[in-house]
Amino acid sequence: MATLQEIKTEVFDYVRYTLGDGIIDIELDPIHYETALSQGLIRYRQRSANSVEESFSFLELVQDTNTYTLPNEVISVRNCYKRNIGANSGTSSQYEPFEAGFVNFYMIQSGRVGGLATYYLYSAFLKEAAKMFGGFLNYKFNTVTKELTIMRRPRADKETILLWTENYKPDITLLTDIYSKPWLREYTLAKCMMILGEARSKFSTLPGPQGGSSLNGTDLLTRGQAKLDALELEITNSMTGETPMWFVIG
Repeated sequence: MATLQEIKTEVFDYVRYTLGDGIIDIELDPIHYETALSQGLIRYRQRSANSVEESFSFLELVQDTNTYTLPNEVISVRNCYKRNIGANSGTSSQYEPFEAGFVNFYMIQSGRVGGLATYYLYSAFLKEAAKMFGGFLNYKFNTVTKELTIMRRPRADKETILLWTENYKPDITLLTDIYSKPWLREYTLAKCMMILGEARSKFSTLPGPQGGSSLNGTDLLTRGQAKLDALELEITNSMTGETPMWFVIG
């Protein structure tokens, strides 16, 4: 499998040859290609739902510590779940009151109660009981500092909770995805056209024999901006891997 740098090199080669490298001199340095691709990744993550994926991860709590720093890839925390409720100390047995209610109410009395309606009511009972007696954790997540603050002071070490999060997809995933890869290549090309256009528009002509040579800086700026506008429209029209609303066709 290709590495991230090899995939980036493919993108940069596409941009260079599209701009005519090998036929004319392209005045871009490696940092210009990196900057253009970086801006493309930032813009795609701002606009496209295809840049995000759901994940579940475990967090081990520390006694008397209720603030934890999550990785930069995490953009939101949808919920925090306790893995168990009840005693969890040393080798003592654990007691889960909600599951005990399930055993007592649904399994032991299975001959007298049962069916989908009973199971639905029991599930609602579990959810409501968990809300009232500590089955869920109240929390606050700072999307800038990536700090997760749990509104409860942990009483012991090594209690593990489950985090339901949304994360940014890694760069290598976006650069190999069938939908995002073409968009990122074209965005990198458009940004490089803008960079070249800015540089070449400083001088409209270069002195030389027979009146000198004219530069196409203004043309590159116009074409680059038009390409950027078209790429923004592709995301709006859900053409880069997003899931559109049910009434959107195409």
